[in-house]
Amino acid sequence: MKRFVLLVILISGCASTEQPAPVEEPVQETPKPSENIAVAGLMDTARADMAANRLGSAAATLERALRIEPRNPRLWHELARVRLRQGEYAQARSTAARSNSWAGSDAGLRAANQRIIDEARAALGR
Repeated sequence: MKRFVLLVILISGCASTEQPAPVEEPVQETPKPSENIAVAGLMDTARADMAANRLGSAAATLERALRIEPRNPRLWHELARVRLRQGEYAQARSTAARSNSWAGSDAGLRAANQRIIDEARAALGR
């Protein structure tokens, strides 16, 4: 009798009509420029310095941020912009190229970097 009850329990458990929930693949989002609060703050400070034409301070701030996140293409781009405004055209060109090396499929960032490279090349050719 005990075997019969166990058999019924086992069979009834197997006969469940509930379907398991489908396993969902995680959604892959485009990586954000930075989720690091310190880096975001440094980026804001550098942009404020650029707006106030404190280019040396902006460059130093961006270099500090790059020590925290050396693979952040937006930081490299901002530094390239500073170098271009400082008249350091060779540095602007190489820094924009570095940004492109980390930019992945970000076409907008790649285009902005190419504009810096083109402007730096033109300035060097003068």
